Amino acid sequence: MNAQSQDLRELLLQTDEEFSRLAVRHHELEDRLNELHSRPYLSEPEQVEEVNLKKRKLQLKDQMEDILRRRRGDSDSSTFSAARSQSCS
Repeated sequence: MNAQSQDLRELLLQTDEEFSRLAVRHHELEDRLNELHSRPYLSEPEQVEEVNLKKRKLQLKDQMEDILRRRRGDSDSSTFSAARSQSCS
């Protein structure tokens, strides 16, 4: 991840309630997966839980990436608009 993307992610964690909520939930799922992975053996229900946790975690990541893309698009649009305004002056 480049520095600009990391900066935007940090900004969203502090300013965007939805993004922050998704990130917290993603981290909780990661913690649970790590807990399951630390066990030498998973029961069948735990194996199902593991699969479901991974799917949910990916869904959350996709939602976070959508927010990042929208925000990047907004900043690109505002940069383009500012540049266009200056060139028309």
